[in-house]
Amino acid sequence: MVPRVIVPLSNLRAVVIVVVVAFHSALPYLASQPSMPFPFDVAPYRWVAFPIIDRERFFGFDLFCAFQDVSLMSLMFLLAGLFTAASLRRKGSLGYLIDRCWRIGLPFCLGAAILAPLAYYASYRATAADPSFEAFARHWLDLPMWPAGPAWFLWQLLLLSALAALLHRVRPRALALLGQIAGRAGDRPMAAFAVFAALSAIAYVPLAMAFSAWDWISLGPFSVQLSRPLHYLLYFLAGIALGSHGLDRALMKCDGPLARHWLALLSAAFAAFALWGAFTSMTLPDWNASPLVARLAAALAFPLACASGVLGWLAVALRFFHFEDRAFDSLSANAYGIYLLHYVVVVWLQYALLALAFPALAKGIVVVALSLVVSWAASGFLRALLARLRHAESRAAMLR
Repeated sequence: MVPRVIVPLSNLRAVVIVVVVAFHSALPYLASQPSMPFPFDVAPYRWVAFPIIDRERFFGFDLFCAFQDVSLMSLMFLLAGLFTAASLRRKGSLGYLIDRCWRIGLPFCLGAAILAPLAYYASYRATAADPSFEAFARHWLDLPMWPAGPAWFLWQLLLLSALAALLHRVRPRALALLGQIAGRAGDRPMAAFAVFAALSAIAYVPLAMAFSAWDWISLGPFSVQLSRPLHYLLYFLAGIALGSHGLDRALMKCDGPLARHWLALLSAAFAAFALWGAFTSMTLPDWNASPLVARLAAALAFPLACASGVLGWLAVALRFFHFEDRAFDSLSANAYGIYLLHYVVVVWLQYALLALAFPALAKGIVVVALSLVVSWAASGFLRALLARLRHAESRAAMLR
């Protein structure tokens, strides 16, 4: 039984993983993408983000993916931070860090080393003269980086977790101080939104103006979107602050001020997203060649859209996600496994559908549904297998 205070967050985790799968499933069908797939060996290697380009398009997917790009990853960093303070207090800095290395570091290595090449092999085949795996391996090893796919989130989360462990080690009261800061928000969600958006602007705007809103840099399998590292750090710390203060207190109360203002925050999220979209459209297709005023306006609109989107997600979850459902419980329990596994299924399904003359919306729905079912089942199988192995290991230890 999931504790009552955690039920909305557990259900939100289930919804988020479905949105992640849907986001990646929709990418080949964006109306904003070129008509031809990106060549595998040509910089800037845009196939890393768009492995498959289909001739069928649906503009609704552009709006959906843009809205998720603004707030989804920030929400995931915040959710990851919510339980960090409790884990650090329970396990200590060293125990927490060891656990994170096993739970995040090892899956990142497996995802980058095995799952990412398996997924991107489909992307290679879409434009290759020689589609054999041997040829793909040669081209892959000649790349100036090692694309990790969605696993990029894991290494950045591991780094942030290590910073949290170091902070807890050298300043044990730092987590309590963050909790006190979150407590001051109390019954003022709009003031919290304003402060948070301002801090996010400080973290995001200078980097976006210096490097562009979109550019990534990679060193081997480690990739970073240059405009967002401090932005993601802020959201992770915000999660730690809220979790340290208490998941049943202040802004996180199920009947608290954040939940009561869900409609205002959701409306603000859509309005801010529209504002960001309008300014961002002025910076396309080339951010660096666009007018300085347009770039600055787009950079300033992003923190507003992101903060309202993330707080809107939380408010809706706290207000409406109190129900207990076996399917949602299973999705939440398997969310991590689905995140690790879904990309291979998504990209190969997109590749398989290239030859079919289905509408883009139909293709997107098929990819979402099948990818979710397959990765969900695979995650459940692996979790059951690991549970059996741990049980067998425990019994063997008792018999020794």
